[in-house]
Amino acid sequence: MAEPTIIAYVTDDMTIAKVVIFGPVMSIFKSKTIDEVDPALRHWFMILQVIDRANASSYGLGAGVVTQNLQTSLRFTREWRGSTVYVNCFAIFNAAAPFGGFKNLGVGRELGEHALRPYLENKTVVIIKE
Repeated sequence: MAEPTIIAYVTDDMTIAKVVIFGPVMSIFKSKTIDEVDPALRHWFMILQVIDRANASSYGLGAGVVTQNLQTSLRFTREWRGSTVYVNCFAIFNAAAPFGGFKNLGVGRELGEHALRPYLENKTVVIIKE
């Protein structure tokens, strides 16, 4: 089993920022400074930076948000373009929930009703009872 790895000072032009790593790896990006932003708006300024960076990725398989602020988690789930968002948890599996298929990952959904649709045929039946 691979040991967890943290890579700090990652920039958007680095390979690790542009590829999917299927393993216990965390990349730490530096954010823009918020010193000049009104203190009342700093929270949302930081959230928008995170959403913009996440949406700039070619991938969108899953994201995690750790917050005590419900509005923060709801805003991220609305604005992030990706498959699954975990709020205050990670990798909880539900076979009924669709998974995958966003951006450059996969060719559709796996699991749940969405995964079965390509294999089904619709049929219309009209019966008149005399």
